Amino acid sequence: MSTRTPPTRTARTPVQQAALLVGAVFLLVGILGFIPGITTDYDTMEFASHDSGAELFGIFQISILHNLVHLAFGVAGLALARTASGARTYLLAGGAIYLVLWLYGLIVGHDSDANFVPLNTADDWLHFVLGIGMIALGALLTRRPAAASRRM
Repeated sequence: MSTRTPPTRTARTPVQQAALLVGAVFLLVGILGFIPGITTDYDTMEFASHDSGAELFGIFQISILHNLVHLAFGVAGLALARTASGARTYLLAGGAIYLVLWLYGLIVGHDSDANFVPLNTADDWLHFVLGIGMIALGALLTRRPAAASRRM
């Protein structure tokens, strides 16, 4: 009679937990963007246009495309959180993308046709915080401890 031991799951690393949490939040935000009431002026939502009058929580201007981007970032976070290297890549690359989006929002006029996502001032500064936060999580949670020989 042989005894089988079930395969053991390894515990998630801190960077994997962070990527999982960030991905879950993006997924939730993407879903909430399609719920009238949570999204104000829902009936004015456009696919991709600065003319979209819909706002998540009455603050962040959104469109169908904007919600789909949040959903895609959420799915990517959940998928890449399966490995520590994937989670780190998700947080660092995702953070860099959000910093680029922050700069784009600052440079492109909010009433410009180039503002197709769409973005408003609240979105711009949220993207800045997300970018810095995601990069910080990816970098700090994968820091290698200093070698013992350096302490002496």
